[in-house]
Amino acid sequence: MCTTILQTANDGSHVFSRTMDWKSLQAGPIFVPRDFKWQSDFNNQNFKNKYAILGTGKKRQFEIDISDGINERGLSVQKLTFSHGAILDKQLSDNHIGLAPFELPFYLLGMYGSVIEVLQNIADIQLMVGENAVRKYENPHLHYALTDETGRFIILEPNQSPLKVIENNYGVVTNAVNFANQVQQLADYLNVRSDLAEQKMLPQKISDGSFAAKKVPTSAYTPTGRFLRAVYYRERADVAQDETENIISSWHILNSVVVPKSKNYQTNYTVYRVAYGVESRRYFFESYNSLKPIQLRLTNEMAMRKSLKIYEIADRLSLD
Repeated sequence: MCTTILQTANDGSHVFSRTMDWKSLQAGPIFVPRDFKWQSDFNNQNFKNKYAILGTGKKRQFEIDISDGINERGLSVQKLTFSHGAILDKQLSDNHIGLAPFELPFYLLGMYGSVIEVLQNIADIQLMVGENAVRKYENPHLHYALTDETGRFIILEPNQSPLKVIENNYGVVTNAVNFANQVQQLADYLNVRSDLAEQKMLPQKISDGSFAAKKVPTSAYTPTGRFLRAVYYRERADVAQDETENIISSWHILNSVVVPKSKNYQTNYTVYRVAYGVESRRYFFESYNSLKPIQLRLTNEMAMRKSLKIYEIADRLSLD
């Protein structure tokens, strides 16, 4: 369970926000410098990143597990669970890059500076099952949301090889395996623009602005329920004037899909949420218990740093 939203302000800036729904908080803010060297869990292949990264993740023995992040060029990548939709490769083809599914965001952020660069190289990347890996791992079902300063929003789905690419002109992605089916259900809630499919970048609004005689989304926390609710409130919210207003707007829209702790009914809840200012490289992180976002920024000065930094966070309420 997770929800990702992309919004565009009137000044052309973009905010890429998301909730992370999981059983417990297992990741936090992290900075990874340029030229960081790491090894894949699948076959020990050595990599050296080109770009510095700021995001949410945790250190593993030979690499960094990034849940979401932005690099110094403005590429932003997020991983979300995929409701048992992943079909992973068992055999690595010659001259291809073999990765564990959880490694893909870190690889993309470290190697590429834009969505178009990712698309030019994605056919050379395979996501591999863990049974024959050098360091065995479970086979997580994940898919991936990507954007950059152009406002192009794509989804990568590992249900085929090469990975399936979906151009997302709706501004939201959750966990369902059938994105097209979610999109079809939008007709009950708003009038989708007839030219939406032709748009090369995500527009500010995807409907004609009329909600008369339309349904109001339910409060369900299912992937489709959250998708419909996030699109609906994104559509009805005022368009922000600039990035700061957009970050505030994104936080309030995320309120509609934040999953509270409810252990008697579901194991996952929103352990954190983040928002990325794509152009400014600003990063806002708030854990479930803190109720107070922290702000970091991937400045040129930070990108020059030589060492990994894991930021300590207090996942508790502080009124100081």
